[in-house]
Amino acid sequence: MKSFTPFLCLLVFSLSIQFESSLGSKRTDVAYVTLLYGDEFLLGVRVLGKSIRDTGSNKDMVVLVSDGVSDFANNLLQADGWIVEKISLLENPNQVRPKRFWGVYTKLKIFNMTDYKKVVYLDADTIVVKNVEELFKCGKFCANLKHSERLNSGVMVLEPSEALFNDMMSKVKTLPSYTGGDQGFLNSYYAGFPNAHVFEPNMTPEMLNARPVPEMERLSTLYNADVGLYMLANKWMVDEKELRVIHYTLGPLKPWDWWTSWLVKPVDVWQNVREQLEESLPGTGGGQNPNDDFLLKFLLLLPFCAILFCCYRSFLKNQGYFGSFCRSSLCDHIRHLYYRIKSGGPLAYASISTSTINSSHQLSNGAQYKVPTYLGGISVSVCLMVALVSLGLALLIVPRQVTPWTGLFLTYEWTFTIFFILFGGYLHLISEWGKIMAHRAASSLAHPGSSDDDSGKRHQRPMSSCDAATWFYGLGMAFLAVAAPSLPYLFGATALFLRLGLMVVGGIILASFMTYASEHLAIRSFLRGLEEWDIAKRLTMQRFTTEHHTRWKKSAGETIGI
Repeated sequence: MKSFTPFLCLLVFSLSIQFESSLGSKRTDVAYVTLLYGDEFLLGVRVLGKSIRDTGSNKDMVVLVSDGVSDFANNLLQADGWIVEKISLLENPNQVRPKRFWGVYTKLKIFNMTDYKKVVYLDADTIVVKNVEELFKCGKFCANLKHSERLNSGVMVLEPSEALFNDMMSKVKTLPSYTGGDQGFLNSYYAGFPNAHVFEPNMTPEMLNARPVPEMERLSTLYNADVGLYMLANKWMVDEKELRVIHYTLGPLKPWDWWTSWLVKPVDVWQNVREQLEESLPGTGGGQNPNDDFLLKFLLLLPFCAILFCCYRSFLKNQGYFGSFCRSSLCDHIRHLYYRIKSGGPLAYASISTSTINSSHQLSNGAQYKVPTYLGGISVSVCLMVALVSLGLALLIVPRQVTPWTGLFLTYEWTFTIFFILFGGYLHLISEWGKIMAHRAASSLAHPGSSDDDSGKRHQRPMSSCDAATWFYGLGMAFLAVAAPSLPYLFGATALFLRLGLMVVGGIILASFMTYASEHLAIRSFLRGLEEWDIAKRLTMQRFTTEHHTRWKKSAGETIGI
């Protein structure tokens, strides 16, 4: 029994140590804090938490969430290691403000987090690239000065105080805000902040204890590196190796939007952390959203099905002459060669050439019809408008927070599909218009015998709706649409404005080719309509003549028999 007692004491002691350490891992006296108003910024908070943990920090990570955050987001953040605290929104007292600033005064609630001695606040669009534990040695209020000597509330260090929070609440309706939001209010509340001393992170504990705690201290740009300023100079204003926090402050260009990665080079850092996100809940690895899994598969497969369906319809429409097309073409060439040898000169075809497009067409009854002069201009306008509509619809359809490559591929796929359907429908209408015009021209010049006489002299062949020229123009536009946004990467451009400039140049080249292609395709479609109507009429006349001739022979035979 005596030998068992020390073992029991040792077991109880070890269990108590583990229990205390587990409690300590959940609650510390300092914390990192961020805000989440809705699920739109959920991925940003996840990446922020991952970046903090990657620096080796074990301090509490607290996220203040409003009523607009879903239960799935709350559970996912808890699984990622965040402490989720639900709060109510504070109404913005400013009447003149952006609509999205309705609840931004809620950020002031971090000054009332009295469970912690000090907190480091980080916006959801920031990322920690190097350990920032030294910030907990900062004074009572620390922030970074941006342009125009204004403090930026994206990264702040503060000592929570109920008295301080109540004082702020008593002044929110009286102090002005130049932004219409919390940042403008804090600039008014801490009016003397531009004159504060710069925070020195390398001070020894003895030096820190010997001096009075400063009311305000200014943080270096290392702790709030503005991507907007980076894009102006195409480089960081400080040593890149010493960066601590990157702040993505480009308005609508947030790092979780897939297209931002193709425009802003520093987003690569954010995307690298995103790719390493663990699967805290099923289907959430790499920053994926399990709710979008079925949607992405649907968006991927639907355009392929639509294109296959269109090609199948085209095949059914033309299967009547696909088999005879090669035979008739070969017979035409043989007959053409025979006539050429016999006559000693070339024999001209009256059919539509695949290499050149004539602006007029002669019907089998002798009627001459010219392509309307305004058709080209209308077609160019329709083509450019359809291209813009297709791109806009594709950007609306593709989820914003997919990975950059997935977003780019789906956008191209849907843009091409929508353009193919819309502009293809327009060309079909032009072809039908050509048939109507051919019918009217033939009706105005009715020559019953001309069709029979002319049919023996003219050698025409039907044109496929998927002919070589159509494929040439279609593939050319597709190639240029891919090449235009790729120019910045082919030339190694990293500056935002240089990238945009090269994309504009590529866009102008693409628009020029589309202008040329759309005009020619529209004229070809119109002439195809004339041609198809002409061929159908001649076949009808030939069938009528053959039947009449057969009946005449039959009747003559019966007469001879009698």
